Amino acid sequence: MTTRRTTLSAIIIAVLTLAGVVPATPASAASLVEVTGFGDNPGRMRMHVYVPDTRPAKPAIVVAMHGCGGSGPGFYSGSEFASLADRHGFIVIYPSAQQEAGFGKCFDTWSDAAKRRGGGSDPVSIVSMVTHVRQRHGGDPDRVFATGSSSGGMMTNEMLALYPDVFKAGAAFMGVPFHCFANAADYPPGSSRCTGGGGLNRTPQEWGNLVRQAYPGYTGPRPKMQLWHGTADTLVPYSLLQEEVEQWTDVFGLSQTPTSTDTPRTGWNRSRYSNQVEAYSIQGAGHSLPSSGMAAAALEFFGIIGGGDPNPPTPGTCAVKATVNAWNNGLTANLAITNTGTAAINGWSLAFTLAGGQTITSGWNAAYSPSTGQVTARNAGHNATIPPGRSVDIGFQAVHTGNAAAPSSFTLNGTACSTG
Repeated sequence: MTTRRTTLSAIIIAVLTLAGVVPATPASAASLVEVTGFGDNPGRMRMHVYVPDTRPAKPAIVVAMHGCGGSGPGFYSGSEFASLADRHGFIVIYPSAQQEAGFGKCFDTWSDAAKRRGGGSDPVSIVSMVTHVRQRHGGDPDRVFATGSSSGGMMTNEMLALYPDVFKAGAAFMGVPFHCFANAADYPPGSSRCTGGGGLNRTPQEWGNLVRQAYPGYTGPRPKMQLWHGTADTLVPYSLLQEEVEQWTDVFGLSQTPTSTDTPRTGWNRSRYSNQVEAYSIQGAGHSLPSSGMAAAALEFFGIIGGGDPNPPTPGTCAVKATVNAWNNGLTANLAITNTGTAAINGWSLAFTLAGGQTITSGWNAAYSPSTGQVTARNAGHNATIPPGRSVDIGFQAVHTGNAAAPSSFTLNGTACSTG
Protein backbone atom coordinates (compact mmCIF):
# COMPACT_ATOMS: atom_id res chain seq x y z
CA MET A 1 0.00 0.00 0.00
CA THR A 2 2.83 2.38 0.88
CA THR A 3 4.57 1.81 -2.47
CA ARG A 4 1.30 2.38 -4.35
CA ARG A 5 0.63 5.66 -2.52
CA THR A 6 4.18 6.86 -3.13
CA THR A 7 3.91 6.09 -6.85
CA LEU A 8 0.52 7.80 -7.07
CA SER A 9 1.89 10.89 -5.33
CA ALA A 10 4.81 11.04 -7.75
CA ILE A 11 2.43 10.83 -10.73
CA ILE A 12 0.24 13.62 -9.33
CA ILE A 13 3.26 15.88 -8.74
CA ALA A 14 4.53 15.21 -12.27
CA VAL A 15 1.13 16.06 -13.79
CA LEU A 16 0.84 19.26 -11.76
CA THR A 17 4.36 20.29 -12.74
CA LEU A 18 3.64 19.76 -16.44
CA ALA A 19 0.49 21.84 -16.02
CA GLY A 20 2.53 24.69 -14.57
CA VAL A 21 1.28 24.18 -11.04
CA VAL A 22 3.96 23.74 -8.37
CA PRO A 23 2.54 21.90 -5.36
CA ALA A 24 3.18 23.36 -1.95
CA THR A 25 6.12 21.94 -0.06
CA PRO A 26 6.67 22.01 3.67
CA ALA A 27 8.32 25.18 4.89
CA SER A 28 12.01 24.87 5.65
CA ALA A 29 14.46 27.12 7.40
CA ALA A 30 16.85 28.73 4.94
CA SER A 31 20.52 28.38 5.80
CA LEU A 32 23.93 29.35 4.47
CA VAL A 33 25.15 26.72 2.00
CA GLU A 34 28.61 26.26 0.50
CA VAL A 35 28.74 25.76 -3.26
CA THR A 36 31.63 24.01 -4.99
CA GLY A 37 32.27 23.61 -8.70
CA PHE A 38 30.47 26.86 -9.53
CA GLY A 39 32.54 27.57 -12.66
CA ASP A 40 35.80 29.25 -13.64
CA ASN A 41 37.59 30.05 -10.38
CA PRO A 42 41.08 31.48 -10.99
CA GLY A 43 41.03 33.11 -7.54
CA ARG A 44 40.53 29.69 -5.91
CA MET A 45 37.76 31.28 -3.89
CA ARG A 46 35.11 29.64 -1.73
CA MET A 47 31.45 30.42 -2.31
CA HIS A 48 28.56 30.42 0.13
CA VAL A 49 25.01 31.36 -0.81
CA TYR A 50 21.91 32.25 1.19
CA VAL A 51 18.63 31.54 -0.60
CA PRO A 52 15.54 32.62 1.39
CA ASP A 53 12.61 30.25 1.51
CA THR A 54 10.24 32.91 0.14
CA ARG A 55 11.33 34.72 -3.01
CA PRO A 56 9.93 35.79 -6.39
CA ALA A 57 10.38 33.78 -9.58
CA LYS A 58 13.34 35.99 -10.60
CA PRO A 59 14.99 37.16 -7.37
CA ALA A 60 17.59 39.88 -7.19
CA ILE A 61 21.18 38.83 -6.41
CA VAL A 62 23.45 40.64 -3.95
CA VAL A 63 27.16 39.80 -3.74
CA ALA A 64 28.24 40.67 -0.17
CA MET A 65 32.01 40.71 0.45
CA HIS A 66 33.94 40.61 3.72
CA GLY A 67 36.96 42.60 4.87
CA CYS A 68 40.55 41.38 5.16
CA GLY A 69 40.90 38.48 7.57
CA GLY A 70 37.20 37.70 7.33
CA SER A 71 35.20 35.12 5.42
CA GLY A 72 31.89 34.70 3.66
CA PRO A 73 30.28 32.91 6.62
CA GLY A 74 31.67 35.58 8.95
CA PHE A 75 30.12 38.40 6.88
CA TYR A 76 26.86 36.42 6.79
CA SER A 77 26.82 36.32 10.60
CA GLY A 78 28.09 39.84 11.16
CA SER A 79 25.93 41.82 8.72
CA GLU A 80 22.21 42.33 8.17
CA PHE A 81 21.94 41.22 4.54
CA ALA A 82 20.63 37.69 5.24
CA SER A 83 17.87 38.83 7.59
CA LEU A 84 16.86 41.44 5.01
CA ALA A 85 16.89 38.73 2.35
CA ASP A 86 14.29 36.83 4.39
CA ARG A 87 12.10 39.93 4.41
CA HIS A 88 12.55 40.95 0.78
CA GLY A 89 13.24 37.74 -1.11
CA PHE A 90 16.67 38.28 -2.69
CA ILE A 91 19.62 35.87 -2.84
CA VAL A 92 22.94 36.70 -1.18
CA ILE A 93 26.30 35.39 -2.41
CA TYR A 94 29.08 35.45 0.19
CA PRO A 95 32.50 34.93 -1.46
CA SER A 96 35.52 34.04 0.69
CA ALA A 97 38.86 35.47 -0.43
CA GLN A 98 41.90 33.18 -0.42
CA GLN A 99 44.74 35.62 -1.19
CA GLU A 100 47.10 36.35 1.71
CA ALA A 101 47.95 40.05 1.96
CA GLY A 102 49.37 40.76 5.41
CA PHE A 103 45.96 41.33 7.01
CA GLY A 104 44.88 37.75 6.45
CA LYS A 105 42.97 36.75 3.35
CA CYS A 106 41.87 39.72 1.22
CA PHE A 107 40.19 40.20 -2.15
CA ASP A 108 42.73 40.78 -4.93
CA THR A 109 42.43 44.42 -5.98
CA TRP A 110 46.14 44.91 -6.69
CA SER A 111 47.27 42.46 -9.41
CA ASP A 112 47.31 43.20 -13.12
CA ALA A 113 44.94 40.28 -13.66
CA ALA A 114 42.40 41.79 -11.25
CA LYS A 115 42.42 45.13 -13.07
CA ARG A 116 41.50 43.77 -16.51
CA ARG A 117 38.10 42.51 -17.54
CA GLY A 118 38.42 38.77 -17.95
CA GLY A 119 42.01 38.99 -16.76
CA GLY A 120 41.56 36.36 -14.09
CA SER A 121 41.95 36.27 -10.31
CA ASP A 122 39.07 37.11 -7.94
CA PRO A 123 36.83 39.21 -10.25
CA VAL A 124 36.42 36.31 -12.68
CA SER A 125 35.61 33.95 -9.80
CA ILE A 126 32.92 36.31 -8.51
CA VAL A 127 31.29 36.61 -11.93
CA SER A 128 31.22 32.79 -12.08
CA MET A 129 29.33 32.78 -8.77
CA VAL A 130 26.76 35.21 -10.16
CA THR A 131 26.34 33.11 -13.29
CA HIS A 132 25.87 29.98 -11.18
CA VAL A 133 23.12 31.61 -9.06
CA ARG A 134 21.36 32.95 -12.15
CA GLN A 135 21.31 29.47 -13.70
CA ARG A 136 20.63 27.47 -10.55
CA HIS A 137 18.07 29.73 -8.87
CA GLY A 138 16.68 31.80 -11.73
CA GLY A 139 18.24 35.04 -10.50
CA ASP A 140 17.28 38.21 -12.33
CA PRO A 141 20.18 39.32 -14.60
CA ASP A 142 18.84 42.89 -14.46
CA ARG A 143 19.06 43.01 -10.66
CA VAL A 144 22.60 41.99 -9.69
CA PHE A 145 24.36 44.14 -7.10
CA ALA A 146 27.68 44.26 -5.25
CA THR A 147 28.52 45.43 -1.75
CA GLY A 148 31.30 44.90 0.75
CA SER A 149 33.29 46.15 3.71
CA SER A 150 36.94 47.32 3.56
CA SER A 151 38.61 44.77 1.22
CA GLY A 152 35.07 43.90 0.10
CA GLY A 153 34.33 47.59 -0.48
CA MET A 154 37.48 47.83 -2.58
CA MET A 155 36.33 44.81 -4.59
CA THR A 156 32.91 46.44 -5.05
CA ASN A 157 34.66 49.28 -6.90
CA GLU A 158 36.54 46.66 -8.94
CA MET A 159 33.47 44.71 -9.99
CA LEU A 160 31.53 47.79 -11.10
CA ALA A 161 34.51 49.03 -13.13
CA LEU A 162 35.27 45.69 -14.78
CA TYR A 163 31.75 44.33 -15.26
CA PRO A 164 29.32 47.22 -15.78
CA ASP A 165 27.17 44.89 -17.88
CA VAL A 166 26.76 42.45 -14.98
CA PHE A 167 26.20 44.73 -11.98
CA LYS A 168 23.47 47.36 -11.83
CA ALA A 169 24.65 49.14 -8.67
CA GLY A 170 27.10 48.87 -5.81
CA ALA A 171 27.51 50.00 -2.21
CA ALA A 172 31.15 50.22 -1.07
CA PHE A 173 31.88 50.53 2.65
CA MET A 174 35.36 51.87 3.52
CA GLY A 175 36.71 51.18 0.06
CA VAL A 176 39.18 52.82 -2.30
CA PRO A 177 38.84 53.85 -5.95
CA PHE A 178 39.33 51.30 -8.69
CA HIS A 179 43.02 50.85 -9.62
CA CYS A 180 44.25 52.57 -6.44
CA PHE A 181 46.87 49.90 -5.63
CA ALA A 182 49.87 49.71 -7.94
CA ASN A 183 50.73 46.07 -7.16
CA ALA A 184 50.94 43.53 -4.34
CA ALA A 185 53.76 45.44 -2.61
CA ASP A 186 51.57 48.55 -2.54
CA TYR A 187 48.79 46.77 -0.68
CA PRO A 188 48.56 47.34 3.09
CA PRO A 189 50.15 46.88 5.49
CA GLY A 190 53.30 48.78 4.61
CA SER A 191 54.04 51.99 2.76
CA SER A 192 51.10 51.98 0.35
CA ARG A 193 50.78 54.92 -2.02
CA CYS A 194 47.04 54.26 -2.08
CA THR A 195 46.25 54.22 1.64
CA GLY A 196 49.43 55.60 3.19
CA GLY A 197 49.41 59.05 4.73
CA GLY A 198 46.40 60.96 3.47
CA GLY A 199 45.73 58.59 0.63
CA LEU A 200 46.49 58.81 -3.07
CA ASN A 201 45.33 61.96 -4.85
CA ARG A 202 44.47 61.99 -8.58
CA THR A 203 42.27 64.26 -10.66
CA PRO A 204 38.69 63.17 -11.37
CA GLN A 205 39.53 62.61 -15.02
CA GLU A 206 42.55 60.46 -14.14
CA TRP A 207 40.38 58.32 -11.87
CA GLY A 208 37.62 58.15 -14.47
CA ASN A 209 40.03 57.14 -17.22
CA LEU A 210 41.11 54.13 -15.17
CA VAL A 211 37.53 52.87 -15.11
CA ARG A 212 37.00 53.52 -18.81
CA GLN A 213 40.23 51.69 -19.67
CA ALA A 214 39.16 48.61 -17.69
CA TYR A 215 36.61 47.71 -20.39
CA PRO A 216 37.75 49.45 -23.59
CA GLY A 217 35.00 50.22 -26.06
CA TYR A 218 32.14 49.74 -23.59
CA THR A 219 29.35 52.23 -24.31
CA GLY A 220 26.48 50.75 -22.31
CA PRO A 221 24.96 52.03 -19.08
CA ARG A 222 27.13 52.28 -15.99
CA PRO A 223 26.08 50.92 -12.60
CA LYS A 224 25.33 53.56 -10.00
CA MET A 225 27.46 53.73 -6.88
CA GLN A 226 26.85 54.36 -3.19
CA LEU A 227 29.94 55.11 -1.06
CA TRP A 228 30.35 54.98 2.76
CA HIS A 229 33.24 56.04 4.99
CA GLY A 230 33.79 56.91 8.64
CA THR A 231 35.36 60.30 9.33
CA ALA A 232 37.65 58.75 12.00
CA ASP A 233 38.88 55.88 9.83
CA THR A 234 42.68 55.79 10.02
CA LEU A 235 43.26 52.36 8.45
CA VAL A 236 41.70 53.35 5.11
CA PRO A 237 41.89 57.15 5.23
CA TYR A 238 38.61 59.07 5.11
CA SER A 239 40.12 61.27 2.35
CA LEU A 240 39.76 58.35 -0.07
CA LEU A 241 35.99 58.79 0.01
CA GLN A 242 36.47 62.00 -1.96
CA GLU A 243 38.71 60.18 -4.44
CA GLU A 244 35.97 57.57 -4.96
CA VAL A 245 33.41 60.34 -5.47
CA GLU A 246 35.67 62.00 -8.03
CA GLN A 247 36.15 58.73 -9.90
CA TRP A 248 32.50 57.81 -10.24
CA THR A 249 31.14 61.29 -10.86
CA ASP A 250 33.68 61.63 -13.67
CA VAL A 251 32.59 58.26 -15.10
CA PHE A 252 29.03 59.61 -15.23
CA GLY A 253 30.11 63.07 -16.44
CA LEU A 254 28.72 64.73 -13.33
CA SER A 255 29.77 67.85 -11.48
CA GLN A 256 31.86 67.54 -8.32
CA THR A 257 29.23 69.68 -6.59
CA PRO A 258 26.46 67.57 -5.05
CA THR A 259 22.93 68.13 -6.28
CA SER A 260 21.61 67.67 -2.73
CA THR A 261 22.80 67.02 0.81
CA ASP A 262 20.95 65.74 3.85
CA THR A 263 21.25 63.81 7.12
CA PRO A 264 19.09 60.66 6.90
CA ARG A 265 20.10 59.69 10.45
CA THR A 266 22.06 61.34 13.19
CA GLY A 267 25.70 61.32 12.13
CA TRP A 268 24.97 60.19 8.56
CA ASN A 269 25.82 63.06 6.22
CA ARG A 270 24.80 62.21 2.66
CA SER A 271 25.80 63.96 -0.57
CA ARG A 272 23.98 63.06 -3.77
CA TYR A 273 25.26 63.60 -7.28
CA SER A 274 22.20 63.33 -9.51
CA ASN A 275 20.78 59.84 -8.97
CA GLN A 276 23.93 57.94 -9.97
CA VAL A 277 26.33 58.54 -7.08
CA GLU A 278 25.80 59.16 -3.40
CA ALA A 279 28.33 59.40 -0.58
CA TYR A 280 27.83 58.94 3.17
CA SER A 281 30.23 60.49 5.69
CA ILE A 282 29.62 58.78 9.04
CA GLN A 283 30.64 61.17 11.78
CA GLY A 284 33.11 59.76 14.32
CA ALA A 285 33.07 56.25 12.84
CA GLY A 286 36.33 54.35 12.47
CA HIS A 287 37.03 51.29 10.36
CA SER A 288 33.80 49.60 11.46
CA LEU A 289 31.18 49.79 8.70
CA PRO A 290 28.55 48.71 7.87
CA SER A 291 26.76 49.28 11.16
CA SER A 292 23.09 48.86 11.96
CA GLY A 293 20.67 50.12 9.32
CA MET A 294 23.28 50.65 6.59
CA ALA A 295 22.52 47.40 4.76
CA ALA A 296 18.89 48.50 4.44
CA ALA A 297 20.02 51.87 3.08
CA ALA A 298 22.13 50.08 0.47
CA LEU A 299 19.19 47.90 -0.55
CA GLU A 300 16.99 50.98 -0.91
CA PHE A 301 19.64 52.51 -3.20
CA PHE A 302 19.62 49.28 -5.23
CA GLY A 303 15.83 49.42 -5.52
CA ILE A 304 15.31 46.10 -3.74
CA ILE A 305 13.58 48.00 -0.95
CA GLY A 306 11.31 50.40 -2.80
CA GLY A 307 11.22 53.74 -1.07
CA GLY A 308 12.07 52.18 2.26
CA ASP A 309 11.53 48.88 4.04
CA PRO A 310 7.82 47.97 3.56
CA ASN A 311 7.69 46.06 6.82
CA PRO A 312 10.02 47.78 9.29
CA PRO A 313 9.51 47.93 13.03
CA THR A 314 8.61 51.60 13.45
CA PRO A 315 10.17 53.77 16.18
CA GLY A 316 8.97 52.69 19.59
CA THR A 317 7.97 49.16 18.48
CA CYS A 318 10.73 47.29 20.29
CA ALA A 319 12.05 47.22 23.81
CA VAL A 320 15.07 45.49 25.33
CA LYS A 321 15.65 44.68 28.99
CA ALA A 322 19.22 43.75 29.88
CA THR A 323 20.08 41.88 33.09
CA VAL A 324 23.74 41.35 34.03
CA ASN A 325 25.21 38.97 36.58
CA ALA A 326 28.92 39.73 37.12
CA TRP A 327 31.79 38.19 39.08
CA ASN A 328 35.55 38.82 39.24
CA ASN A 329 36.45 39.11 35.52
CA GLY A 330 33.36 37.44 34.03
CA LEU A 331 29.65 38.09 33.52
CA THR A 332 26.49 36.78 31.92
CA ALA A 333 23.97 39.05 30.24
CA ASN A 334 20.35 38.18 29.50
CA LEU A 335 18.49 40.27 26.92
CA ALA A 336 14.70 40.21 26.69
CA ILE A 337 13.59 41.56 23.29
CA THR A 338 9.94 42.60 23.18
CA ASN A 339 7.89 43.43 20.08
CA THR A 340 5.81 46.37 21.29
CA GLY A 341 4.29 46.99 17.86
CA THR A 342 1.17 45.65 16.17
CA ALA A 343 2.80 43.54 13.43
CA ALA A 344 4.92 40.41 13.74
CA ILE A 345 8.68 40.78 13.27
CA ASN A 346 9.86 38.03 10.93
CA GLY A 347 13.62 37.68 11.02
CA TRP A 348 15.61 39.99 13.23
CA SER A 349 19.08 41.23 14.07
CA LEU A 350 19.75 43.10 17.31
CA ALA A 351 22.71 45.48 17.31
CA PHE A 352 24.14 46.75 20.60
CA THR A 353 27.33 48.12 22.10
CA LEU A 354 29.40 46.25 24.68
CA ALA A 355 31.08 48.18 27.47
CA GLY A 356 34.81 48.73 26.99
CA GLY A 357 36.96 45.77 27.94
CA GLN A 358 34.20 43.19 27.48
CA THR A 359 34.56 40.22 25.11
CA ILE A 360 31.82 37.66 24.42
CA THR A 361 33.02 34.08 24.89
CA SER A 362 29.75 32.21 24.24
CA GLY A 363 26.07 32.86 23.70
CA TRP A 364 22.65 31.26 23.44
CA ASN A 365 19.49 31.67 21.35
CA ALA A 366 21.32 33.87 18.80
CA ALA A 367 24.53 34.11 16.76
CA TYR A 368 26.82 36.92 17.94
CA SER A 369 29.42 38.75 15.83
CA PRO A 370 31.89 40.30 16.44
CA SER A 371 32.75 39.52 20.06
CA THR A 372 33.67 43.08 21.12
CA GLY A 373 32.57 46.64 20.45
CA GLN A 374 29.39 46.94 18.40
CA VAL A 375 27.87 43.48 18.29
CA THR A 376 25.05 42.08 16.15
CA ALA A 377 22.96 39.17 17.44
CA ARG A 378 21.08 37.32 14.68
CA ASN A 379 18.02 35.19 15.41
CA ALA A 380 18.23 31.43 15.70
CA GLY A 381 15.90 29.26 13.64
CA HIS A 382 13.46 28.67 16.50
CA ASN A 383 12.98 32.34 17.48
CA ALA A 384 13.01 34.18 14.14
CA THR A 385 9.45 35.45 14.57
CA ILE A 386 8.42 37.77 17.40
CA PRO A 387 4.61 38.18 17.49
CA PRO A 388 3.13 41.50 18.68
CA GLY A 389 3.33 41.82 22.44
CA ARG A 390 5.65 38.83 22.80
CA SER A 391 9.31 38.54 23.77
CA VAL A 392 12.32 36.38 23.02
CA ASP A 393 15.15 35.86 25.48
CA ILE A 394 18.76 35.66 24.37
CA GLY A 395 22.03 35.99 26.23
CA PHE A 396 25.77 35.63 26.34
CA GLN A 397 28.73 35.08 28.62
CA ALA A 398 31.67 37.49 28.51
CA VAL A 399 34.93 38.35 30.19
CA HIS A 400 35.68 41.89 31.33
CA THR A 401 38.58 43.98 32.59
CA GLY A 402 36.67 45.75 35.35
CA ASN A 403 33.68 47.29 33.55
CA ALA A 404 30.71 44.95 33.97
CA ALA A 405 28.09 47.41 32.70
CA ALA A 406 25.14 46.16 30.67
CA PRO A 407 25.24 46.56 26.87
CA SER A 408 23.64 49.70 25.47
CA SER A 409 22.30 51.40 22.31
CA PHE A 410 20.00 48.62 21.11
CA THR A 411 18.60 48.67 17.57
CA LEU A 412 16.36 45.97 16.11
CA ASN A 413 16.51 45.67 12.31
CA GLY A 414 17.94 49.18 12.23
CA THR A 415 15.35 50.77 14.54
CA ALA A 416 16.23 52.10 18.00
CA CYS A 417 14.62 50.21 20.90
CA SER A 418 13.57 51.55 24.27
CA THR A 419 15.30 50.07 27.31
CA GLY A 420 14.10 49.28 30.78
